[in-house]
Amino acid sequence: MLGKGSVSHNSRKFKAENIDGERTSQNITYCNQPIKEVYHKLFDDALERYNIKQKRSDRRIDNYYEKIRTGRQEKLFHEVILQIGNKDNMAAISDDGQLATKVLDEYMRDFQQRNPNLHVFSAHIHMDEATPHLHIDFVPFATGSKRGLDTRVSLKQALAEQGFAGGARGDTEWSQWVHSEKEQLSQAMARHDIEWEQLGTHDEHLSVMNYKKEQRAAEVKALNKSIAKLQKQELDVQALEQIDVKNVPLSSKVMLEKEDYKTLVTAAQKYVVQVKRESKLEKALAAAEKTIAGLKQKISELTKTVASLTKQLDEYRSIRGQLDRGELQSENMELRKQNNLFKSIIEQHGLGHLMGRNKKTTHKNQDVR
Repeated sequence: MLGKGSVSHNSRKFKAENIDGERTSQNITYCNQPIKEVYHKLFDDALERYNIKQKRSDRRIDNYYEKIRTGRQEKLFHEVILQIGNKDNMAAISDDGQLATKVLDEYMRDFQQRNPNLHVFSAHIHMDEATPHLHIDFVPFATGSKRGLDTRVSLKQALAEQGFAGGARGDTEWSQWVHSEKEQLSQAMARHDIEWEQLGTHDEHLSVMNYKKEQRAAEVKALNKSIAKLQKQELDVQALEQIDVKNVPLSSKVMLEKEDYKTLVTAAQKYVVQVKRESKLEKALAAAEKTIAGLKQKISELTKTVASLTKQLDEYRSIRGQLDRGELQSENMELRKQNNLFKSIIEQHGLGHLMGRNKKTTHKNQDVR
């Protein structure tokens, strides 16, 4: 349930490979505040009161956000991720996936009211991945503190103020809160006739969340790698700009230091490689776009074929029903003809009184019974 937190991913400023861009517009955003603004709103007054009391300048805090960011005691914010089912039974593009979204939406609507000490600054339901899931990013804060700021960041104290006191080992404020929120989600599911299948322990329930955590870490790593590559390119450009070119007397040629010459050659080689790589990528992209266009055309044709076959099947069923009714009517008429023929033969041979006597005998036998 606990995630590492990647606000840029949640707000889709950064898009991972597993995101379907065509469905991003279906995502639900509840709030998306800059976290620094949240810190100013929550803690500026408390920070001012704290600094006024300090007689030594080295004890004053200039920026509470930076103090928490660079410190080790508390995290800047926390994230929880909630998901109902998986891609096999609650796929985002299915009706069940839409139902799961309704449940998550109901759960989210009351989250802030249930948790007044967890200031939610970013919350999103993602519909553009395999399974609908809800990200909630919040800053936990406690009031009335005797040490440090009277209003400060503290997950433990924030949950304690909400009534989660903690107990024996393992029965922490956090575990109690998680259990309570699971119950809230379970109630929302029950209102939509979704039964929570208890698969195992709390740790097993965290498996999906841990996967999400690893996924976010991989995305951050990819971003850092891209930044490092850009920084290296910037250094390469700076090195080229610093090359000292000297004119050769009485000549149109120029003179370079040996190391500068090597740097220039290396840069030229890298440039050629980069141009070739970009050319290959552009060709691959063009081929992929062509393939996608062809597939879209095939899908359109198949959709029309399916619609045509469905219509033909409906017509066949209708015709067959009419034929079945026609056969029954024909058979009924044939039986009536045979019955009338038998009656005619009986009357011609004067056997009608026997049929009447048999009927009376039958009635009499029925009376005896």
